[in-house]
Amino acid sequence: MKRNEFIKISGLAGLSLAIFPQFSFNNYLDEFTREQLLGKGNPNIIGDSYTSKMDKQTKEAFNKMKAAATEDNIKIEVVSSYRSFQRQKEIFENKYNSFTSQGLSPEKAIQKIIEYSTIPGTSRHHWGTDLDLIDGNAPRPTNVLMAENFHGNGPYCRFKMWLNQNAEKFGFHEVYTDNGNRKGFKYEPWHFSYAPVSVPMLKAYREKIDVKKMLSEEKIKGNEHFSEAFVSKYISENILDINPILL
Repeated sequence: MKRNEFIKISGLAGLSLAIFPQFSFNNYLDEFTREQLLGKGNPNIIGDSYTSKMDKQTKEAFNKMKAAATEDNIKIEVVSSYRSFQRQKEIFENKYNSFTSQGLSPEKAIQKIIEYSTIPGTSRHHWGTDLDLIDGNAPRPTNVLMAENFHGNGPYCRFKMWLNQNAEKFGFHEVYTDNGNRKGFKYEPWHFSYAPVSVPMLKAYREKIDVKKMLSEEKIKGNEHFSEAFVSKYISENILDINPILL
């Protein structure tokens, strides 16, 4: 490794240690495979269901946060955790088929999908570090993942206040914040990421994955409409325009 590269990485690792005490220099240098980054296989994923599969370090931190919440009569429930490439592909293509069958053009269907849903191969849920959370002790609305449920008189208002005050203590941070200047995915007050693992994974993703080439190779339905301009904007706004602490 060149000296200037080592200094750069050492500085970033030091910053991570200051922000996340449980984050180690060795973790930062860990190699992540293409399969891990794309949700196609990850030996670090543990759990046996759609809502329990997580990166093992994320799982440990989550269990600690869940135990702390229980003391305040909050039952943290996971709605979605690890999501494989194939599962995300099914979600994306089902929505694509639905919107185009309703008369939307392929381009408009894709824009509609990426208001909340990621294109397969680009989802943070592929890493097992990101969780969609609700309070299992609160009255359950018909559609749980709606922003209005987490504010005002919403059933998860108290839960959101608890997360705002405590989630960072356990390494979890809101990803798609309520920032009027933020572009890309819409505000998701339920989506939290375990930064000590997701930060280095995002760095590895940016270094290793050619998004345009990957999307072309994977033959995702509608991929002929993923132009250079679209992919460049998607990377800038949907992948990278997130909570700055997670970059």
